[in-house]
Amino acid sequence: MKKLAFIALLISSFCQGQVLRNRTVKLMGSRFDITMVAKDAAAAEAEIDTAIAEISRIEHLISDWMPGTQISEVNRNAGIKPVKVDKEVFDLTERALQFSRITDGAFDISFAAMDRIWKFDGSMTEMPSPEAVKRSVEKVGYKNVILNREDQTIFLKKEGMKIGFGALGEGYAADKVKQMMIDKGVQAGIVNGSGDMNTWGKQPNGEAWTVGITNPINKNKVFAVVPLHESAVTTSGSYEKFVVFNGKRYAHIINPVTGYPASGLCSVTVFGASAEMCNGFSTSIMVLGKDVGLNLINQIPGLSCIVVTDEGEVFASKNIDLKKYTK
Repeated sequence: MKKLAFIALLISSFCQGQVLRNRTVKLMGSRFDITMVAKDAAAAEAEIDTAIAEISRIEHLISDWMPGTQISEVNRNAGIKPVKVDKEVFDLTERALQFSRITDGAFDISFAAMDRIWKFDGSMTEMPSPEAVKRSVEKVGYKNVILNREDQTIFLKKEGMKIGFGALGEGYAADKVKQMMIDKGVQAGIVNGSGDMNTWGKQPNGEAWTVGITNPINKNKVFAVVPLHESAVTTSGSYEKFVVFNGKRYAHIINPVTGYPASGLCSVTVFGASAEMCNGFSTSIMVLGKDVGLNLINQIPGLSCIVVTDEGEVFASKNIDLKKYTK
């Protein structure tokens, strides 16, 4: 369920009494681009330092590959005992399970235990057997993640189970940094964690932040430019890692219920107030497909969506006028 992004942030460099600074760093195993607007360069750089510290704090709390984190402790005790965690970790896990329920398991943080039988590096010459695919998801299943709110514990019922927040954690970090900066009085900025992006305020020239969306079939051309008004955006895509068998294209994003790769869509972009929420839905829609995915988004206030099919056709949810933003 790894997520890739194919969106371009469009930033004006014209400033009116404010300074824009940007820094690229590697955090949570991914690229983060952090942009701050402040009265001077020193202030902007200091806020970027604060943002990096917050993202690092979150990484050391929820990473499933760092042995000292609470999530790693939960995974080590799968099938053994519940593990008490901080409220922040508990609440994030609870929200992740809500995504699973809403999407009938298309999104599942227990995918971390999935056997990696699909290879997208060019080495696969035939599809895995149905038996191998079935075995690959035997330890996956969000219904076996048991939460006890009173004791604030997480218990994985099956031995060998694992949970991991992957890109959802990047969206959560973007949301947390945004709120932290707003509380500190920072007027504008962007936190972009490998395509999980949240924004606030405006560019120094007074214009809204904008994001360019590219059709992966024609990567050299932006087909729409959408303004971001205090909002988040996330793109999930399958246009760089996939395999083709019998003329059918299989994405690197795996359906955690069936064990088979998603097919039909090569890009899903979701807009909303929270990067965490946008990520949960963009990943899920890649698995659910165009019709079910757009129908789901159309039922959720405050969210909008643009999808691109494997054939390059572009569709949008009912609450976004794509023609208004098409170049």
